[in-house]
Amino acid sequence: MKTFLKVLLLVLAAIVALRVLRVAFVIGCLVALPVAGLAIAGVSLAGAALIAVLAAAVVLSPVWLPLLAIVGIVALCRRKNRVAA
Repeated sequence: MKTFLKVLLLVLAAIVALRVLRVAFVIGCLVALPVAGLAIAGVSLAGAALIAVLAAAVVLSPVWLPLLAIVGIVALCRRKNRVAA
């Protein structure tokens, strides 16, 4: 008799799961749409930020390229003056 009750409960659980499946699918879709939208917006915002950084680097290159050259020359001179121990 125990086996019959177990089988009956499993069949009942399967029927309930199939009925609830539609509702769970709809809720999952309703949650997934905003998440997908936010993911797409995040990717586009990251791309826009990357473009802004590259544009700033290009615009400021007349300033930072000579500074980089000066820092490189100073580092080269400091390295030459060191005494090997």
